[in-house]
Amino acid sequence: MTTTDLPLRTAVLEASGLEKSYRRGFRQRRKVLRGADLRLLPGEVVGLVGENGSGKSTLMKILVRALQPDAGTVSVVGRLGYCPQEPVYYERLTCDEHFELFGRAYRMSQQAERRARRELYAALGFERYAATRADQLSGGTLAKLNLGLALLADPEVLLLDEPYAGFDWDTYLRFWELVAQRREQGRSVLIISHFVADEERFDRIVHLSDGQTR
Repeated sequence: MTTTDLPLRTAVLEASGLEKSYRRGFRQRRKVLRGADLRLLPGEVVGLVGENGSGKSTLMKILVRALQPDAGTVSVVGRLGYCPQEPVYYERLTCDEHFELFGRAYRMSQQAERRARRELYAALGFERYAATRADQLSGGTLAKLNLGLALLADPEVLLLDEPYAGFDWDTYLRFWELVAQRREQGRSVLIISHFVADEERFDRIVHLSDGQTR
Protein backbone atom coordinates (compact mmCIF):
# COMPACT_ATOMS: atom_id res chain seq x y z
CA MET A 1 0.00 0.00 0.00
CA THR A 2 1.35 3.43 -0.88
CA THR A 3 0.74 6.70 0.94
CA THR A 4 -1.72 7.83 -1.74
CA ASP A 5 -3.79 4.64 -1.26
CA LEU A 6 -4.50 5.44 2.40
CA PRO A 7 -7.99 6.52 3.47
CA LEU A 8 -8.47 10.25 3.81
CA ARG A 9 -7.84 10.83 7.52
CA THR A 10 -6.24 13.72 9.32
CA ALA A 11 -2.48 13.25 9.12
CA VAL A 12 -0.27 14.13 12.09
CA LEU A 13 2.69 14.57 9.75
CA GLU A 14 2.52 15.35 6.06
CA ALA A 15 5.39 16.10 3.69
CA SER A 16 4.76 16.88 0.05
CA GLY A 17 7.06 17.38 -2.91
CA LEU A 18 10.28 17.63 -0.92
CA GLU A 19 13.38 18.45 -2.95
CA LYS A 20 16.93 18.95 -1.74
CA SER A 21 20.26 19.36 -3.51
CA TYR A 22 23.78 19.76 -2.18
CA ARG A 23 26.53 21.69 -3.92
CA ARG A 24 29.25 19.52 -5.37
CA GLY A 25 32.15 21.58 -6.59
CA PHE A 26 31.78 25.05 -8.06
CA ARG A 27 28.84 24.47 -10.41
CA GLN A 28 27.62 20.93 -9.89
CA ARG A 29 24.78 20.06 -7.55
CA ARG A 30 23.84 16.60 -6.29
CA LYS A 31 20.08 16.13 -6.04
CA VAL A 32 19.25 14.00 -2.99
CA LEU A 33 15.45 14.38 -2.79
CA ARG A 34 13.34 14.61 -5.94
CA GLY A 35 9.77 15.29 -4.83
CA ALA A 36 9.55 12.94 -1.83
CA ASP A 37 6.14 12.59 -0.15
CA LEU A 38 5.28 11.15 3.26
CA ARG A 39 2.07 10.90 5.27
CA LEU A 40 1.83 9.65 8.85
CA LEU A 41 -1.56 8.96 10.43
CA PRO A 42 -2.52 8.79 14.13
CA GLY A 43 -1.50 5.50 15.72
CA GLU A 44 0.68 4.41 12.78
CA VAL A 45 4.10 2.82 12.99
CA VAL A 46 5.86 3.42 9.68
CA GLY A 47 9.29 2.33 8.51
CA LEU A 48 11.23 4.45 6.02
CA VAL A 49 13.83 2.28 4.32
CA GLY A 50 16.60 3.11 1.87
CA GLU A 51 20.17 2.29 1.06
CA ASN A 52 23.01 4.27 2.62
CA GLY A 53 23.21 7.62 0.83
CA SER A 54 19.61 7.47 -0.37
CA GLY A 55 18.68 10.65 1.51
CA LYS A 56 16.98 9.19 4.59
CA SER A 57 18.79 11.42 7.09
CA THR A 58 18.30 14.46 4.84
CA LEU A 59 14.58 13.75 4.78
CA MET A 60 14.50 13.31 8.56
CA LYS A 61 16.32 16.62 9.13
CA ILE A 62 13.78 18.38 6.91
CA LEU A 63 10.89 16.79 8.83
CA VAL A 64 12.24 18.09 12.15
CA ARG A 65 12.95 21.54 10.64
CA ALA A 66 16.73 21.21 11.10
CA LEU A 67 17.19 21.63 7.35
CA GLN A 68 15.31 23.72 4.80
CA PRO A 69 14.14 21.95 1.63
CA ASP A 70 14.69 23.54 -1.77
CA ALA A 71 11.02 22.89 -2.50
CA GLY A 72 8.02 21.23 -0.86
CA THR A 73 6.11 21.56 2.40
CA VAL A 74 5.99 19.87 5.81
CA SER A 75 3.19 20.09 8.36
CA VAL A 76 3.06 18.51 11.82
CA VAL A 77 0.10 18.33 14.19
CA GLY A 78 1.01 18.26 17.89
CA ARG A 79 4.33 17.74 19.60
CA LEU A 80 7.24 16.16 17.81
CA GLY A 81 9.96 14.03 19.39
CA TYR A 82 13.21 13.42 17.54
CA CYS A 83 15.83 10.77 18.23
CA PRO A 84 18.83 11.45 15.93
CA GLN A 85 21.20 8.75 14.77
CA GLU A 86 24.05 10.21 16.82
CA PRO A 87 23.07 10.81 20.49
CA VAL A 88 22.83 14.44 21.55
CA TYR A 89 24.28 14.88 25.02
CA TYR A 90 26.41 17.07 27.26
CA GLU A 91 29.45 15.21 28.57
CA ARG A 92 29.48 16.75 32.05
CA LEU A 93 25.76 16.30 32.78
CA THR A 94 24.29 13.22 34.42
CA CYS A 95 21.28 11.39 32.98
CA ASP A 96 19.05 13.07 35.58
CA GLU A 97 20.41 16.49 34.63
CA HIS A 98 19.74 15.79 30.94
CA PHE A 99 16.10 15.00 31.71
CA GLU A 100 15.78 18.13 33.85
CA LEU A 101 17.27 20.29 31.09
CA PHE A 102 15.09 18.84 28.35
CA GLY A 103 12.03 19.00 30.60
CA ARG A 104 12.52 22.75 30.95
CA ALA A 105 13.00 23.08 27.20
CA TYR A 106 9.69 21.24 26.70
CA ARG A 107 8.09 23.52 29.34
CA MET A 108 7.07 20.54 31.47
CA SER A 109 6.25 20.96 35.12
CA GLN A 110 8.83 19.56 37.52
CA GLN A 111 6.34 16.93 38.69
CA ALA A 112 5.50 15.80 35.13
CA GLU A 113 9.17 15.65 34.13
CA ARG A 114 10.12 13.56 37.15
CA ARG A 115 7.22 11.15 36.63
CA ALA A 116 8.08 10.72 32.94
CA ARG A 117 11.77 10.27 33.81
CA ARG A 118 11.01 7.48 36.29
CA GLU A 119 8.80 5.69 33.76
CA LEU A 120 11.46 5.91 31.04
CA TYR A 121 14.23 4.66 33.33
CA ALA A 122 12.06 1.65 34.17
CA ALA A 123 10.90 1.04 30.59
CA LEU A 124 14.43 1.15 29.14
CA GLY A 125 16.21 -0.36 32.13
CA PHE A 126 18.89 2.18 33.00
CA GLU A 127 17.79 3.51 36.41
CA ARG A 128 21.19 2.73 37.92
CA TYR A 129 22.82 5.30 35.65
CA ALA A 130 20.62 8.20 36.78
CA ALA A 131 23.49 9.97 38.56
CA THR A 132 26.19 8.98 36.04
CA ARG A 133 27.78 11.60 33.79
CA ALA A 134 27.25 11.14 30.07
CA ASP A 135 30.97 10.88 29.34
CA GLN A 136 31.07 7.76 31.54
CA LEU A 137 28.19 5.95 29.82
CA SER A 138 28.55 3.11 27.32
CA GLY A 139 27.30 3.56 23.76
CA GLY A 140 24.26 1.41 24.53
CA THR A 141 23.27 3.49 27.56
CA LEU A 142 23.76 6.71 25.61
CA ALA A 143 21.36 5.29 23.02
CA LYS A 144 18.80 4.68 25.78
CA LEU A 145 19.24 8.24 27.06
CA ASN A 146 18.88 9.56 23.51
CA LEU A 147 15.58 7.71 23.08
CA GLY A 148 14.38 8.68 26.56
CA LEU A 149 14.91 12.39 25.85
CA ALA A 150 12.89 12.10 22.63
CA LEU A 151 10.04 10.42 24.55
CA LEU A 152 10.12 12.66 27.62
CA ALA A 153 7.27 15.01 26.64
CA ASP A 154 5.07 12.19 25.27
CA PRO A 155 5.05 13.56 21.68
CA GLU A 156 2.20 12.83 19.28
CA VAL A 157 4.79 12.17 16.56
CA LEU A 158 8.07 10.35 17.26
CA LEU A 159 10.80 10.36 14.60
CA LEU A 160 13.64 7.88 15.05
CA ASP A 161 16.77 7.81 12.88
CA GLU A 162 18.45 4.35 13.01
CA PRO A 163 17.30 3.78 16.62
CA TYR A 164 18.62 0.21 16.94
CA ALA A 165 22.31 1.18 16.95
CA GLY A 166 23.88 0.20 20.28
CA PHE A 167 20.85 -1.78 21.52
CA ASP A 168 21.33 -5.22 23.00
CA TRP A 169 18.58 -7.82 22.57
CA ASP A 170 16.82 -6.92 25.83
CA THR A 171 16.75 -3.22 24.92
CA TYR A 172 15.55 -4.08 21.41
CA LEU A 173 12.55 -5.90 22.89
CA ARG A 174 11.89 -3.08 25.37
CA PHE A 175 12.01 -0.64 22.47
CA TRP A 176 9.27 -2.48 20.58
CA GLU A 177 7.15 -2.68 23.74
CA LEU A 178 7.33 1.12 23.95
CA VAL A 179 6.42 1.44 20.26
CA ALA A 180 3.42 -0.88 20.71
CA GLN A 181 2.23 1.16 23.69
CA ARG A 182 2.44 4.35 21.67
CA ARG A 183 0.43 2.83 18.86
CA GLU A 184 -2.29 1.80 21.34
CA GLN A 185 -2.34 5.39 22.69
CA GLY A 186 -2.86 6.79 19.18
CA ARG A 187 0.70 8.11 18.97
CA SER A 188 2.61 7.84 15.69
CA VAL A 189 6.14 6.59 15.11
CA LEU A 190 8.38 6.92 12.05
CA ILE A 191 11.48 4.74 12.06
CA ILE A 192 14.22 5.36 9.51
CA SER A 193 16.65 2.53 8.80
CA HIS A 194 18.73 1.08 5.98
CA PHE A 195 17.03 -2.26 6.62
CA VAL A 196 13.87 -3.48 8.33
CA ALA A 197 13.66 -6.57 10.52
CA ASP A 198 10.40 -7.79 12.05
CA GLU A 199 8.25 -6.27 9.31
CA GLU A 200 5.10 -7.44 11.10
CA ARG A 201 5.71 -4.78 13.76
CA PHE A 202 5.13 -2.01 11.19
CA ASP A 203 1.84 -0.82 9.71
CA ARG A 204 3.59 0.29 6.51
CA ILE A 205 7.03 0.30 4.95
CA VAL A 206 7.94 3.26 2.73
CA HIS A 207 10.95 2.92 0.42
CA LEU A 208 13.16 5.88 -0.48
CA SER A 209 15.16 5.48 -3.70
CA ASP A 210 16.27 7.89 -6.41
CA GLY A 211 15.09 10.73 -4.17
CA GLN A 212 11.46 9.58 -4.16
CA THR A 213 9.25 7.63 -1.76
CA ARG A 214 7.35 4.57 -2.92
